[in-house]
Amino acid sequence: MEERLLGQRAMSPEEVKEIVKSKYSQIVLQGKEENASSCCGSGCCSSETYNIMNDDYSVLDGYNPDADLSLGCGLPTQFARIKTGDTVIDLGSGAGNDCFIARYETGNDGQVIGIDFTPAMVEKARANAAKMDFGNVEFRLGDIENMPVEDSIADVVVSNCVLNLVPNKEKAISEIYRVLRPGGHFSISDVVLVGDLPKSIEHAAEMYAGCVSGAIQKGDYLRIIERVGFTNITIQKQKPIVIPDDILAGYLSTNEISDFKKNGTGIYSITVYAEKI
Repeated sequence: MEERLLGQRAMSPEEVKEIVKSKYSQIVLQGKEENASSCCGSGCCSSETYNIMNDDYSVLDGYNPDADLSLGCGLPTQFARIKTGDTVIDLGSGAGNDCFIARYETGNDGQVIGIDFTPAMVEKARANAAKMDFGNVEFRLGDIENMPVEDSIADVVVSNCVLNLVPNKEKAISEIYRVLRPGGHFSISDVVLVGDLPKSIEHAAEMYAGCVSGAIQKGDYLRIIERVGFTNITIQKQKPIVIPDDILAGYLSTNEISDFKKNGTGIYSITVYAEKI
């Protein structure tokens, strides 16, 4: 099980979850522009004018601006191969952004289930669904390490910049395997590392809630997926994540920032596809 530090003390998985839940409860109240200029909405706002991670959802059919909190690091629904009539589960569904795009793909005959463990997010997502009168989109309060759904129910699982926040990633990926039907697949966008982050970033709770410090090595991430039993594991998209200097300055000295940029450490957004036989 992975450990994170709070000061000099290792945080328990429960403490990590409470930090993330608290931050994302605050994010519900922030504006989209404020979220987009921070690390996955963590609140460590940058004066830079570009988004750190977020891709442009507005180009996708089914997009609802009220549900877009600019918290993602990819466009998993764009790659998810959703078909009419599919049952789709979105992990860490937030205000419903990916669910509503998935609903456009699956149509009236499909079903979309969003799962989030932040009550304020679930409440907002349900309100957005009610405004659109979507009877086949539902949002459930629950932990993605122990999903509130039965076995072998989903054709497709999607998630956007969420698993990096989960303390026990292998448990979460095992849950994805459990809820997928044989022949089902997932498409997940997430943050991974190549090389080691400076300890001051790795151990910063604020950066953890901002999707960076909770990331693991890319190779380890893919090995977990394989170990759980998934096949045909494919990187559908990969892009580097560049953290602006004004955010790094909250955690690193000027010399440390320079060293960080030179040492070959990479922070990447990847979109991963895999199948359950």
